[in-house]
This record gives sequence, C-alpha cells and structure tokens, in this order.
Amino acid sequence: MPQTLKPFIADHPLIQHKVTLLRDKNTGSKQFRELIQEITELMCYEATRNLPTCEVEIETPLVKTKSKVIAGRKLAFVPILRAGLGMVDGAIELVPAAKVGHIGLYRDPDTLKPVEYYCKLPGDISEREVIVLDPMLATGGSAVDAITQIKLRQPRSVKFMCIIAAPEGLEKLTKAHPDVQVFCAALDSHLNDHGYIVPGLGDAGDRIFGTK
Repeated sequence: MPQTLKPFIADHPLIQHKVTLLRDKNTGSKQFRELIQEITELMCYEATRNLPTCEVEIETPLVKTKSKVIAGRKLAFVPILRAGLGMVDGAIELVPAAKVGHIGLYRDPDTLKPVEYYCKLPGDISEREVIVLDPMLATGGSAVDAITQIKLRQPRSVKFMCIIAAPEGLEKLTKAHPDVQVFCAALDSHLNDHGYIVPGLGDAGDRIFGTK
C-alpha cells in the first residue's frame, strides 16, 4: 500500500486575496477567468517545486558559467472538462512546453457520480508527469475517475491541482489514490445537500463561461 501523500494547502497572501475575489458573487466572468488563471499559475509554481534539475554550461554577456535547467522531465496538464479548461492558460503560461490532454466528465445530478464522455491524452503520456486540473474538488468522484483513467496509460506520476476543495472530496481522493498529491488554494468547510462546496464559489464552470 503506497504511503498517502500529504495535501498542499496554499497559505500565500496573494493566493488568499485572489481566492476571496473569486468567491465574491459580484465578480464577473472576465475577472473570474483572469483570477482562475492567476491562481493556477501560482499553484503550478508549488506543484512543480520538486522537478529535478541538472547543470548546463551557458555563456552570459560576461563569462561562461554553469547554471541549472529542468532535467528532461516532461509534463502534461489534463483539465477535467469543462471547468478545468479555465486553468489551462495559467498552467501553460508557466510551463509552455507541456502537452495538454482532456478528460470529459459531468456529475449526474441525481446520483452525484461522474459520467465520462471524453478522454484524449498525449500519445507519450507514459513518458510524462501529469497534473490534473479542476477548480473544484467537491465529492471527489470526477477526480478519482479521471486519475484512474490516466493511470491506465501508466504516466510517470500524477498530481491533482484545484482551487477549492471540500474535506469529503479530499478524503475520497486520497483514499482512492494515496500516491497522488493534491494541491489546492483553499480547503473549505463541507458539502451541502446538493454536493456544492460551502462556502465555495458556486458553479465554477458557469462562472468561467458565463452560463447558468
């Protein structure tokens, strides 16, 4: 049984400030999208902290010197459709060489269980470290199912990055995939009877794309 990796809960003042703006019901779609991207970029900085590096020799305008670069590890970002799409630009801004896959899931309103309708991953996924993107970790069903599908392709490793998490979803994900580290900007109180995170920020997909 693999050791359960401790989740990373961000406490950086910039992230906390931006999450507060996200939660505000008066924040419009344009600003909401921008905040999602900004928070994702800041979170991605933490999620890639342990990437290995190696030394290379370069020449500055003054001298030759040795400096560090990422040691050949390949990354892939896999957003869970559709809300996860809002996080892609922020992640790619930080790691422009990464590839992007997509997994389409929706939550059945009656059972609250995920229903998969699409899965397209990079052909060389087995050579990549994967970071799954979804703004909300609510019941955890979609995250567990998406990671299960990705693991069938045997990537080097999998991480999960979200913005808001509920304790119920975090527990379910870490129990199902103890080897997957979770990175989130805020851990909220609980889920309500409809499976929404409280205090949360509402439906992330609707707020990103201006739909209801």
